[in-house]
Amino acid sequence: MTDGEIWRLIHRDEVVAEIEVRSRDFPWTYGRLRPLAGFEQLRPLFVARNAALDADDDEAMMRIDDEIGAALTLARPDGRRVAEFLLSVEGDEAGFRWLDEPVTDE
Repeated sequence: MTDGEIWRLIHRDEVVAEIEVRSRDFPWTYGRLRPLAGFEQLRPLFVARNAALDADDDEAMMRIDDEIGAALTLARPDGRRVAEFLLSVEGDEAGFRWLDEPVTDE
């Protein structure tokens, strides 16, 4: 992964945002969010996530993270979609971490 790479957020098979990678602090990757058509309808999820984070409400954060994961797919620069991810958005800044394999409860 290199700075300048473009990762994409997909909602219902439509790219709704791009994240240009600017830095990494393993396991998180950070970048500039470029919202496209369709992203603004999803922004309230991230506002709610940030409020839950500020309130130290872990239960709400987990619920909202599940909602974000159900609404969006994260795609690598080569187009491959990751299995699971966590995503934080504040203004035009985004942070994400991802896994190639889904987490199981086993």
